[in-house]
Amino acid sequence: MPIRYARPSAPSDDKRWKIVETRMRRLGDRPYALIEALHAAQEAFGYLDDDALHFVGDTLGVPHSRVYGVATFYSFFTLKPQGEHTCVVCTGTACYINGAKEILAGLERSLGVTPKETTADGKVSLLTARCLGACSLAPAVIVDGDVQGKVRAADLVARLEAM
Repeated sequence: MPIRYARPSAPSDDKRWKIVETRMRRLGDRPYALIEALHAAQEAFGYLDDDALHFVGDTLGVPHSRVYGVATFYSFFTLKPQGEHTCVVCTGTACYINGAKEILAGLERSLGVTPKETTADGKVSLLTARCLGACSLAPAVIVDGDVQGKVRAADLVARLEAM
């Protein structure tokens, strides 16, 4: 009979941990469930902090270094809280040659934010994507889930500053 170890305790009494625990239990609390468990934790809390990474790793029996490696390898995962608003700038070929570089430079100048960062006031998180699938609209961005095409840096900056 295999030895069963006690399940690690959730990092806090926050009810969102029950959602994460339930998802891991449904997947059998096995190492192959790592990516799905990280998705569950990020969906519940908005990002993956050290407590989440350690809890998921300990529960699934995955070394912390591997959990961190997976969380930093996949661009979908974030280790920092996101801003109130999210702006994703497409950096695919069509968007890049049509102005994505200028858009990113304008956002850095005006908002003081670079990709994978959030403004100091916590209002806007800036991300990039390799392709949004909207090449005919290049340069394209997504602001809070709304796809916008033929974007000019000054117009985007003005919109984000007004948020």
